[in-house]
Amino acid sequence: MENVCLSEELIKSQVLCAPETKVVIHGEDCSVYKIENETGEGVITRYPVFPGIEILYNDIHMTNGVSHNEAPRPNVVEINHCRVGRFECEFSRGGSIYLGEGDLAVNVMTNITNQTWFPLSHYHGITIAVDIPVAESILKQLSEVMGKGLDFDLSAIRDRLCAKNSCFVMRATDSIQHIFSELYRVPQDLKDGYFKIKVIELFLFLNSPELVNKREERQYFSRKQIDKIKEIRQYLIDNVAQHITLNELSQQFNFPLTSMKLCFKEVYGSTINGYMQAYRVQMAAKFLRETTDCVTEIALKVGYQNSSKFAELFKQFMGQPPSEYRKSFVQ
Repeated sequence: MENVCLSEELIKSQVLCAPETKVVIHGEDCSVYKIENETGEGVITRYPVFPGIEILYNDIHMTNGVSHNEAPRPNVVEINHCRVGRFECEFSRGGSIYLGEGDLAVNVMTNITNQTWFPLSHYHGITIAVDIPVAESILKQLSEVMGKGLDFDLSAIRDRLCAKNSCFVMRATDSIQHIFSELYRVPQDLKDGYFKIKVIELFLFLNSPELVNKREERQYFSRKQIDKIKEIRQYLIDNVAQHITLNELSQQFNFPLTSMKLCFKEVYGSTINGYMQAYRVQMAAKFLRETTDCVTEIALKVGYQNSSKFAELFKQFMGQPPSEYRKSFVQ
């Protein structure tokens, strides 16, 4: 019963959860939680690993996350890995961090989350929650059995990576990919033992003193700037058939050009032009699947006067010309 209570406390500390989260399944070996609001929904599946350690699989299809009113918890750390999509976390003390595909973040729960967003409207990733005093007790027992090499200090890892109450962010590397990629395809009958092995492997990785030198330092953008970038993105989408230059955007939204470009890339993980190219292709693909409009008409609808240039771009993104793409959806 004590371990169940511990897990409930840990799940409430996650940046993707809130007290109002609905419990879909509550089991000893697996629990499923659902978040839902006007922008979509998310499902989080939780597995206990060791006492004080649990893994959560996050499958989010929404834009706005949840607000948080968490009490500071210096002994709880969460480790987040982004597999697909993008995740934005705003802290109560100010500032935001963004995780893109393959990125890793380590945060101590005295660095309180104020709000979360998902700029691309989808996010798939893993959270590993650690209650340090409880986890260290079981890990100490393991090190006594298995010998030297597993005697890492979780408190020291927290203090080194999250110094001055900061969030440690490390951009995608082969090492991170190796550790987490296997966690996304664990056979169901091997989960219990495999989770334990992978968590220990992750702690060994985080225990490296050299890791702190790989911290990603990002330029700070205010909430006002970030909100304005989201307005710019919405404006571009609402006027997707028009050709709007970056200089025009800068002037219209009173946002210095260089800062606007940097802030957009931080929020959405892409340049403005690159983001809109991908958006236009996805919108065109939807028209090809769901309407009988000719390719030239669709090109105009998504902002391309030259249908040949549009077809070339479409093939670059989708792997085939618009006409062939449409045929593949005709019964």
